[in-house]
Amino acid sequence: MKKRPLGNTGIHVSEIAFGGVEIGMPYGIGVENAADMLSESEAIELLHAALDAGINFFDTARMYGESEAIMGKAFKHRRDEVVLCTKCRHLIDDKGKIPSGSALKEFIEGSLNESLRALQTDSVDVFMLHQVNFEILENEEIASIFLNLKKEGKIKATGASVYTPEETQKAIETGVWDVLQIPFNLMDQRQETFFSQAKEKGVGLVVRSVLMKGLLSDRGKNLHPALKKVEQHIAGYGELMQRTSFDLPMLATKFALSFPEVSSILVGIDRKEYLEQSLEAADGSYLGEETMQRAKQMAFPEPDFLNLHHWSKMNWLK
Repeated sequence: MKKRPLGNTGIHVSEIAFGGVEIGMPYGIGVENAADMLSESEAIELLHAALDAGINFFDTARMYGESEAIMGKAFKHRRDEVVLCTKCRHLIDDKGKIPSGSALKEFIEGSLNESLRALQTDSVDVFMLHQVNFEILENEEIASIFLNLKKEGKIKATGASVYTPEETQKAIETGVWDVLQIPFNLMDQRQETFFSQAKEKGVGLVVRSVLMKGLLSDRGKNLHPALKKVEQHIAGYGELMQRTSFDLPMLATKFALSFPEVSSILVGIDRKEYLEQSLEAADGSYLGEETMQRAKQMAFPEPDFLNLHHWSKMNWLK
């Protein structure tokens, strides 16, 4: 598998990043509890298979259940072969407040130290803010703590997981965050607005939600009535599938990887078949100019409606 530079960090990552949430906790459509998940030994076997196949970039988080611990066991003796990205505990408390002063420093450093113990390593390659908003991005204390962790060598690069294009723009403009994790896919293409700015500033872009929690696959059929217009739009990608002879997941994956500004795309992998599909899609051959032009024209016309978190809360993804 080809590798791409992760912005100006000096780190090179595989075009596919192994998303570790599914191996650590129940997540995704149709996954209700531990019985629907891989066992620890099966998850470790899958992680090893991914590494052996050329994937070197593994994404996890303090909030992903047992994900960090499983990766720690899997890579304990292969640490120099992998790029590990993890995310801090959520900074906003139940009252909507962010800690300050020494409490903030202790919170962030405590979260990182928990991650290091679980991952069985003394440093991580990328340490990210998880679920940011403008208040977090504008907080100079938070930025200072992350930068100090980088100076101390506990982390190689700072990062932030953002949601809106406005947050992406703000994060780039601060000059603090080396890597951004952004939602981007065939349906919701708003983030492309800032791809060139990120490249100019040396910020690595890791794309998530490429398959929209599996909706850009066979699962995008027979959806809840509230998602009828989404289902109809997904069906429209049949035109591109026919043109390229790709199925929808491969089309969606190749679309994201066709942007040279993207360092890697994050794929949730909890089955060998998902790993194989990802490897097949990331073959270094991506969409041609005409197909890309058409794909860009086929973004969903109401991107603000594409709120997977809200859909889950409404039980529309059952």
